[in-house]
Amino acid sequence: MSIEQRTSRREMLLNTGTGFGALALAGILGNDRAHGERSPSPSPLAAKLTHHAARAKSVIFLFLEGGPSHIDTFDPKPAVQKLAGKPLPESFGRIITAMGEFDSPVLASKREWKQHGESGLWISDWLPHMATRADDLAVIRSCWTNGINHSGGVCQMNTGTQFAGRPSLGSWVTYGLGTENENLPAFVVMQDKGTVVNGPRNWGTGFMPAIYQGTAMQIEGTPFANLSGPEHVNARQQRAELDYLAAINRQHMQSRRDNSELEARIRSYELAYQMQSHAPEAVDLSQETAETKSLYGLDEKETAEFGRNCLLARRMVERGVRFVQCYHGAGSKWDAHSKIEENHTKMCRQMDKPVAGLLTDLARRGLLDETLVIWGGEFGRTPMSEKGDGRDHNPTGFTMVMAGGGVKAGQAYGTTDEVGLHAVEDRVHVHDLHSTILYLMGIDHRKLVYLHKGRPERIDINEGTVYRKIVS
Repeated sequence: MSIEQRTSRREMLLNTGTGFGALALAGILGNDRAHGERSPSPSPLAAKLTHHAARAKSVIFLFLEGGPSHIDTFDPKPAVQKLAGKPLPESFGRIITAMGEFDSPVLASKREWKQHGESGLWISDWLPHMATRADDLAVIRSCWTNGINHSGGVCQMNTGTQFAGRPSLGSWVTYGLGTENENLPAFVVMQDKGTVVNGPRNWGTGFMPAIYQGTAMQIEGTPFANLSGPEHVNARQQRAELDYLAAINRQHMQSRRDNSELEARIRSYELAYQMQSHAPEAVDLSQETAETKSLYGLDEKETAEFGRNCLLARRMVERGVRFVQCYHGAGSKWDAHSKIEENHTKMCRQMDKPVAGLLTDLARRGLLDETLVIWGGEFGRTPMSEKGDGRDHNPTGFTMVMAGGGVKAGQAYGTTDEVGLHAVEDRVHVHDLHSTILYLMGIDHRKLVYLHKGRPERIDINEGTVYRKIVS
């Protein structure tokens, strides 16, 4: 070799360093196939970098549809007892309620309250199991929303607005972070028996590409539909069929780049194929011990249904699913306009043990610190009575509870007024709540932008602020 052909040590390091940079770039682009063969386009679900260090990797949102009464669960109000049977004092001003019975007398709470855990958090006797996890709970007593009815309230808690057409919170998370697995959906939705108000709108993508929408699991039978392929088609044949179908679809899509539904369908075919191999194991509860099933209440009639969903939620986040939403009381079953004692006693009985079991199980598996658990509904309930023994919707002051995922637990934050009607101190709107959830997941809500028709759109509609007091 001549002197001119020799490579200096500096040149060698420069060339190899560039090569390592190319490897890093390939990793960032994601979804590269073996031996450097690149897939037709980077997956929109490829894992993405966070804006700052994330406290939580996953979210489990336990949505109590219909509106649980905060003043009977986590926000004790002695003044309600003193005013029971009397009209609300005029000092509270003009009050608008969903049913118009703003002048009804105050309804006493029949709950017994105790302080629990080392933190001394006040929790009512309706939630004895959640009370055992008091030191894991961060109770935000000062939430408020704009939705006075169920449709608007549920829509805003899920999408940030009372009106249809915007992406759901789970879709924003999926868009911002992608997924850590290629064999299960990034965003999963579980319902109990009933029909959730607004249906798929709650986990839809609005103006975003359909690839970011939630995947609804089935209530009965196999949680994911159509996991088993036809008996007469083997794996090799199915793989060949999918590859051919994908090629035809991509050719068809060349002149239809703005059709996100087509792109989502192509991706869904591939995900469905991967799920046939991995999803059956993920949802196989026979792998769980009898002790674990009992912890979630699967051995009791009242708690078995929601307990199953909570256990499946743990198995989902354990396998890299980013956002899991579990509905309890689908069809607004928490909506206690009358007979609140009968209604909430039943609903709390179904929900309390599974939620406590979920927190216990996540903690002992080392998952609670990286999983943000959210508990609450679309609004709270009024201190005034309705129909003599119920409570109306209350969007102006209610409670949401968080656990794990980087929150300062064992504390109550914010306050409502003396009867629990209005949030008055450290008021946290739904936009603030969404911004805080994203912050805990490492996302700056001001930087997570989707351009829609030239307009920069954000989850908080430019109105949210991170509630930093709750962040550890």
